[in-house]
Amino acid sequence: MSNVQFDEGRLMQVLVAPIVSEKATQVADKNNTVLFKVLQDATKPEIKAAVEQLFKVQVTAVNVLNQKGKAKRFGKTVGRRDHVRKAYVTLQVGQEINFGGEAV
Repeated sequence: MSNVQFDEGRLMQVLVAPIVSEKATQVADKNNTVLFKVLQDATKPEIKAAVEQLFKVQVTAVNVLNQKGKAKRFGKTVGRRDHVRKAYVTLQVGQEINFGGEAV
């Protein structure tokens, strides 16, 4: 456990949005894990600090993955969706985060 201090304004921006999908719900039920879309340059310690500060919970682990954006056609032109960095945040046993009525 390191006592590194993070800029509070930065921590507010690290978590872009929670990911609510079938897979995210299954992972949440099975492993007490919550998925977040995070900034591309967010680090694991930053993500942990942001979740603990915003939701007042204890985080045991943070796993991240970088998902490349899919190439999509828009008529004649080929574009690409944005790359996404996802964070799998595992909470301590007995703790939960509530997103709009559904406990995770």
